[in-house]
Order: sequence, then C-alpha cells, then structure tokens
Amino acid sequence: MYPTPADQPTRRKKTAKKLIIISFLFIFMFAAGIGLFIWQQLAPNRTQVDTDFHALSKPVFYQGNYYKTSAIGEKEGLKLPLDLIQEWIDPSIIYEKSSDSVIITTKDKVLRFKTAELTALMNEKPITLSFPVEKKDDIIYVPIEPLRQLYPFEIRESAKSGAVILLKQGDHLKWGKQIGAVQDELRTDSSIKAPFVSTIAPNEQVMILGEENDWYRVQQESGPIGFVRKAQIAVDHEETIPVQEQTSAYVPWKPLNGKLNMTWEHVITKNPDTTKIGDMPGLHVVSPTWFSIADGEGRIKNLADASYVKWAQTRNYQVWALFSNGFEADRTTQALSTYDRRMKMIKQLLGFAQTYKLQGINIDFENVYLKDKDNLVQFVRELTPFMHEQGLAVSIDVTPKSTNEMWSMFYDRPALAEVVDYMIVMAYDEYWASSPKSGSVSSLPWVERSVTQLLGSEKVPPSKLVLGVPFYTRQWTEETKNGKTTTTSKTLTMEAAQTIIKDKKLTPTFLSETGQNYVEYKEGEKLIRIWLEDETSVKARIDLVKKYDLAGVASWRRGFEQPTMWKVIQDALAQMKS
Repeated sequence: MYPTPADQPTRRKKTAKKLIIISFLFIFMFAAGIGLFIWQQLAPNRTQVDTDFHALSKPVFYQGNYYKTSAIGEKEGLKLPLDLIQEWIDPSIIYEKSSDSVIITTKDKVLRFKTAELTALMNEKPITLSFPVEKKDDIIYVPIEPLRQLYPFEIRESAKSGAVILLKQGDHLKWGKQIGAVQDELRTDSSIKAPFVSTIAPNEQVMILGEENDWYRVQQESGPIGFVRKAQIAVDHEETIPVQEQTSAYVPWKPLNGKLNMTWEHVITKNPDTTKIGDMPGLHVVSPTWFSIADGEGRIKNLADASYVKWAQTRNYQVWALFSNGFEADRTTQALSTYDRRMKMIKQLLGFAQTYKLQGINIDFENVYLKDKDNLVQFVRELTPFMHEQGLAVSIDVTPKSTNEMWSMFYDRPALAEVVDYMIVMAYDEYWASSPKSGSVSSLPWVERSVTQLLGSEKVPPSKLVLGVPFYTRQWTEETKNGKTTTTSKTLTMEAAQTIIKDKKLTPTFLSETGQNYVEYKEGEKLIRIWLEDETSVKARIDLVKKYDLAGVASWRRGFEQPTMWKVIQDALAQMKS
C-alpha cells in the first residue's frame, strides 16, 4: 500500500523532527566532549601526596634541599648529624673512631668532643657542654651549641612541624606572601595537574627559591617545598643574613721589605760552630733541622741548641725550627694515627718553642704512605692554632706534583695551603742521587711547571708559595760497558763544582733547554757531566719569584753556597715588593 498525498506532509514533519533531535543530541554530545576536555585541561589536581622528607622525623633544609638524615632534639638541645655538618658546614670536621671523638679545627681553635661526655677540650682547656655528642644507630649527632660559637650560621626551627632551616652568613633570602582569599596548593611541579604536598594559608609567608614560567618554587617555614602560581604570591621583602667579621689575634709574619729569604741549616748530630758562619746579607729566616719523630708513640727527638738561637737572633734572623718525620713511613703512620699522639707531638713542639725562643716551625714530612694523607692534614690543622696562639709562624715543605705516592701524592696541597702561613715547594732533585739517568738537579722549565701546577690546579695562593732552590748540584759519571751504560752520582757544593771547572780548565756552556750552565769531561772511558748551580741559575729562579709574585725563596742548604750568592739573592729580591 502506498501513502496518499495527504499523508506525505505528516511523514516529512516527523522526519524533520527526528533530524532536529539527532542534531541537538550531536551538538550536546560535542559540547559535553569539549567541556570535558576543557575541564580535564583546566581543573586542578586534587590529589595530595607526601614528599620524600615526610619520612624524616626532623628534616633539615638548606637552600631548598633537605638532608637524608634527620636532626634530633629541639631548641637548645638540637643536634645535627655529623655527615650533614661535614657536607653543609665544614668538611674538615672528623670523627676519630679510635678515641670515639669528634674533632673540630678552625683557624684558632681545636675542639675535641668525646661521645656522651659533657666535658670537651678547647685548645686543650676543658669546657662544659649542656648537651653531649651522641651516637645513635651508628649516626653521630653534634649539639649546635658549640657549633654556633665556631661557624657563621643560623638555625630556624619550625614550631609547627619541627623542621629545621639552615642559613649561612651572606645568604640572600626572598620572601613572598600568599594573597588569595582562600588557601592555595603547593604542588610537586609547575602545573595545576601536578599533585600537591601542602596548602598555603592566606597571608602565609613563604621563601621564594626560584621561578619557572608563571610559577614560583617556594618553601614554607614548616618545611614543605613546591610550586605555587605567581599570581597567588606577592613579593613581600628580601633579607640577607648578616656577615660577622671574624678577627684573629695572630697576624702572619712577613719581611718588612721585599720577599722572604730563608735557608735551612742541616743538623745531623751536632750544631755548627756559628763563629765559622760568614755574613748572609738579606737573609730573614734560618731553619735548623732539629726535631724529628722518635717513635710511633709521638715522642720527639731534639737537637736544638740555645746558643745557635742566640747567634741567629743577634743577627736579626728568625729561627723556624724544622720538624721532620725522619722519613720513616711506618713510624709516621703510628704517630699520626690518634688525636692523643698528635697532641703529644704538638705539646712537645710548643714546649721547645718556648724553651728556645723560636719564631716558627717548619714541617718536613717525606716518604709517607698515601693512606696517611688525611691524618697529615689533620695534624697540621691541629698544630697550627696552637702555634699561632704563641705567635709562631707555620710553614710546610712539599715536593712538586708527581705520580709517586710516597714522594708526592700523600700531600693534600690545597688543604694544607689553607692552614699554613707558607708552603715551600722543594723544587730540586728532578734527577735524584740514585737516578738511572743523569740530568739536572733542577732544570728551569721543570721548576716553572712545578710552580704553575701548585698555583693552578692545587690552588696554592702565590702569597703563600715559597720557591725552594738548590745550593748544590751533582757530578754524574756515565760508564758504558758491553753496550750498557751505568750512571752514578755524588753531591757537589757550588764551590766544589767551581773547583772542578778551574782544575780541569773547563768552559761552561749555557743550555737553553735547562736554563743552566753545563760542563762535561772525560776520565778514561768515563763521561763526567755537571749541570751547574751558580749565579746564572739562581738569578733565573729569582726571576720566577718575580714573574709569579711568589712569597720568596728558601735555599737547601746553608754551607753549600758560594758566599757571593747571598748578595745575588738580596739584590734580586730587593727589586720586588712583598
């Protein structure tokens, strides 16, 4: 049956109505989809999460970072983990397991805290603590009370959460205030889709740590760190933690005019007859080799002579007595191994300094195991405050850098340079006595490389670096048999080398590659070779002092020089400012 013409309009109306409904339904679904998409893009994440530091009972923060170990205690009884102090305050603080002690050294103080004891030692004088160092679950905790007296930092402890914020002198802080009428979320990332870790109340102050696009990274005073929209924070004020000038009663000694001129006095068993020592114009300091480690317990062998000191000081020479380890590696390990042994040596040196009226101590440790590197630094850090307290200068001798562990690598030169008044580089023995090959004791290019390494990678200030120069050379004998050359040597003073030149009627030749004069001659099948130390080489070394503005020179050793060398050094140094 077919529809009549009268039925067709009715059917068209119904079809049109269905189309309208479908269109509206499509538009509604499209709009709902867009709305859902917009809501997904713009609606904030309402998920709250915990941060890593929530697992810590008392987190400590510095510059937007938190430490992996909690503090313990509160207010005056607050204690910080030792490893935190070493990382954020002073890396030189140590825990000595053998004595169960925390040892702190500063420029003018040495403190020793034994675990669980309320009496500590400051420069070997007892002080009373309100709270002891504590060991808990193998973690060492140090009370902040004595730390505050030694280091420039502030502690701000939240009354709400107990969180601790560490601030150091000179730190610049920027504070903002929440300006919304309702609380705002502190999010884990700079996006409203990031979960939040905390809420910021209206008018709450936060520390602004940085910014990222339209977001600030901030920290609440209660500890939580995260991101908040800039529109919700108004910069309120800025703050700089005041810097307190730290003064020391000790002023490092320097020559009144020009650069330091020092020489070593080699004393093996007895002191020299001073009546036979000639004039040494321009000399400031003599360093007699008087003291050395006698045994592993820290007893010191003493060869000092009061009459030598009297002779030196009547000539206006300062006396910086040398203290060596006797070049005995095992003995050195034992003597440096504990605070008590190190302090035993320090007290003996202080006693000697007072007895003989010394003006300084020169430390000369050689042939030391690499494992004792840190203990040597610790000894020097503990020694220096006591010496400075008595007005004594402290210097240390180091070799040029090399890969030889027991000759060079055991020196932590940057750490030592921070502590001592002078560091003397022993720029000689480039070719040593038993070297299988002959060569210069101290060629000028090698010396200059040694100096620039210390000033560069080792960060030794030129105002502390003293150039050690040799007053000796070596006579090398080369002999070839069956195609194999053997080399032997003997030490020559400057005078002895000149005598050979005169006796053999030799004419020195200047070698540009070493910066020195050189002679050689034959004795039968043997070839004799000498790289000379003389006025030419000494002047060239002084030129390096001038070029790099070093602190001065130290010569090894008195008695090996030609008398004219003193005037050569004096005149060359006099042209420079200290």
